Amino acid sequence: MEISVAFVCTGNSCRSQMAEGFAKNLLKGQKGLYNQNSLIQIYSAGTHPAHEVNPSAVTAMKEKGIDISSHYPKTLSEIPGSIDILVSMGCGVNCPYVPAKYRGDWQIEDPVGMPADSFRKVRDIIENKVNNLIKTILDSKSVEEAVARLKSG
Repeated sequence: MEISVAFVCTGNSCRSQMAEGFAKNLLKGQKGLYNQNSLIQIYSAGTHPAHEVNPSAVTAMKEKGIDISSHYPKTLSEIPGSIDILVSMGCGVNCPYVPAKYRGDWQIEDPVGMPADSFRKVRDIIENKVNNLIKTILDSKSVEEAVARLKSG
């Protein structure tokens, strides 16, 4: 099974970058991004990318032992034209030209411009949601089964 996951927001400078970082970190101990003969491809992008990843997001992730300092904001054109699972972060992003088998919106507050504790709170929410998402994918035998599980909640 090969499955693609994209985390999307407006600026691709904070929440979607943290989600990408957590997902890749969860999978890095495996043979590439493989598990049970599956390839999981992780992406993040923004509809209107910022100039850099928010330094407070980088700091918050370093506190969890995850380095996203080499990440950079990407446009939707920099991810595949079709995604299996597309998750927006709660910023009203609509990506009609990126086909997806499943679309979810996590409704996570944007911590940009807020104190470090707000970044930590958002980071921890994202970590929990990414853990659940990756577990659902890894526990599924097919893309269709993963999508069905996500749709059923």
